[in-house]
Amino acid sequence: MRHEDANALFEMDCNPNVHKYLWQKPVVNIDEVHAYIDMVRQQYMDNGIGRFVAITKDTNELIGWTGIKFVNDHVENGNTNFYDYGYRLNEKFWNKGFATEASNAWLDYGFNQMNIQEMNAYTHAQNGASNHVLQKVGFHFMEDYPDENGVTWKWWQLKKLEFRNQNLEL
Repeated sequence: MRHEDANALFEMDCNPNVHKYLWQKPVVNIDEVHAYIDMVRQQYMDNGIGRFVAITKDTNELIGWTGIKFVNDHVENGNTNFYDYGYRLNEKFWNKGFATEASNAWLDYGFNQMNIQEMNAYTHAQNGASNHVLQKVGFHFMEDYPDENGVTWKWWQLKKLEFRNQNLEL
């Protein structure tokens, strides 16, 4: 993720539909995107991993971001110091299989290159599309949990051995 990506990321993150299940706080100023890019780049340096921009193979158009990050800056569902898989796509790229394709690639990388033993993810309970993608790529729903505002989220988990076994079956 680079500052050259800011305009495309701003286009995605200023859309209220993209933020419907993300605390409903779309960005209003491109400076917020630059601050986010700085934060992600710091995660690369501190943890050796972070979110990456996702581009289409055919046009090289930025469609959003995907990837693994190491969560050590807050507690989520009673957990910290864990690997989290996540993605956010520009609305015009929804329902085209990009989230599933990116998820499979990142899980393969995380488990087989980084040797992560357990990956987690969390989604807004009502975000049916994201919940479906996580289930489709092999994550197991663990539990619902409330955040500090009483919003219900879903906690997902996938272990390396389960990922390896499901790919052997394919």
